[in-house]
Amino acid sequence: MLWIPFTLLAAFMQAWRNAFQKQLSLEVPVTGVTLARFIWASPLAALYLLVLYQWQPVTGGQFYGWFWGYIVGAALAQILATSLMVQLFKLRNYAIGAGLAKSEAVLAAMLGVAFFSAPLTLLGWLGVFLGAGAIWLLSGAHLRALSWPTLLLGLGSGLSFALTSLWVREASLVLGLPFPHGAAWVLLLVICLQSLLLIGWLLLRDPTVLLGLWQRPRLTLLISFCSCVGSIGWFTAMSLETVALVKTLGQVEVLFMLLISTFFFKEKLLRTDHIGLALIVLAALCVMWA
Repeated sequence: MLWIPFTLLAAFMQAWRNAFQKQLSLEVPVTGVTLARFIWASPLAALYLLVLYQWQPVTGGQFYGWFWGYIVGAALAQILATSLMVQLFKLRNYAIGAGLAKSEAVLAAMLGVAFFSAPLTLLGWLGVFLGAGAIWLLSGAHLRALSWPTLLLGLGSGLSFALTSLWVREASLVLGLPFPHGAAWVLLLVICLQSLLLIGWLLLRDPTVLLGLWQRPRLTLLISFCSCVGSIGWFTAMSLETVALVKTLGQVEVLFMLLISTFFFKEKLLRTDHIGLALIVLAALCVMWA
């Protein structure tokens, strides 16, 4: 049951990361806000791995073959998923696309059963679909407003996020290191690869974005810290339990986000928000019992 506290930690830290990103997005372009997630997370992830080895030294690990394929695949899939989400901002009916992007848990469940030998119980499937319905409700989406570009971008983003999570789990399993060292190695390598790719891209295309992050060290560090701790939670939980259950329970992030929105940003909740939150709690109970 260790996957449950790690998932709750991940959801809580990701909610705060989103809140800080919301503040940074007022001053820095989207690419800079995305890089802020990783730019200081790499040394933090390396420090976390070092502490683990000081606490419990281990040897071995299969750093070859499919392991590197999963690492590269996970890093690229997450960048693609984020890029598709950014494209959704350009559409009028973004809320629907955002709701579709949260189909990650359902898609991860289907792909897990079909290709990754990760079956779910009936209660697990119930939790997954309740969570998906809750996210759709909270997005304020309406079927009549659905368009093909929104559908393709939203589902493409959800599929890419699902593949990211599934490949992260597979990389942790094939590495063959004990808990939690395997997940820590996967975290470090994925974050380092993403950081190098994004920094290289910005150096070529828009180096002023890097300067903007350098001029806002406190907010950038807060985002990287929350992102790193959140990723530790996600990666560790997914090394212990199937992705579909982890991501469904992780939807309590929305509960944390709405609480932060209410008390930190002084925004009011709608009636549909309360219904959606109730469904998320019910979905979380289902997957924990599953």
